[in-house]
Amino acid sequence: MSTELSSLPEHERSLLIVDDNEPFRTRLARAMEARGFAVESAIGVRQAIEYIGTQAPAFALVDMRLDDGNGLEIVQFLKSIRPDARAVILSGYGNIASAVRSIKAGAANYLSKPADADEIEQALLSSQIERPELPENPMSADRVRWEHIQRVKSLCDDNISETARRLGMHRRTLQRILAKHSPQ
Repeated sequence: MSTELSSLPEHERSLLIVDDNEPFRTRLARAMEARGFAVESAIGVRQAIEYIGTQAPAFALVDMRLDDGNGLEIVQFLKSIRPDARAVILSGYGNIASAVRSIKAGAANYLSKPADADEIEQALLSSQIERPELPENPMSADRVRWEHIQRVKSLCDDNISETARRLGMHRRTLQRILAKHSPQ
């Protein structure tokens, strides 16, 4: 059991797992119980919402696509009843757009399947999304643009016409930008 989880009272270790794949759900429930969670499971949106309506869990692990709807409905309902609940969305069809929708719906994290129990536990227990430290002297927007142009130009074997085409700009505009000294 993780030290962070063991410090929580027992009623704050409740975890609802919602997935329509029974073998996966059962295996994951056993793994999460072994880590100290008090696990309940549901096969779809309707069953999960009924459970949340009677006893909102502290944690939820929800599959994005379920037979009877979208897992985001569950996350939104859970957050409306228990705003401090931490939900993680699992998806076998991971993409940036669905990850953004998940976070906007209130999910604390988004994982692509297959995710192992350690990854899931870490996602559930992480107190916040880890963000990298800001650099002391970040590059200016002009410098970032300059670096990008140089990278594309290098990938095009220094061919100005091809670089301009790939960057979606006129060749003469690119030549003017390259004629200037690099920004700081």
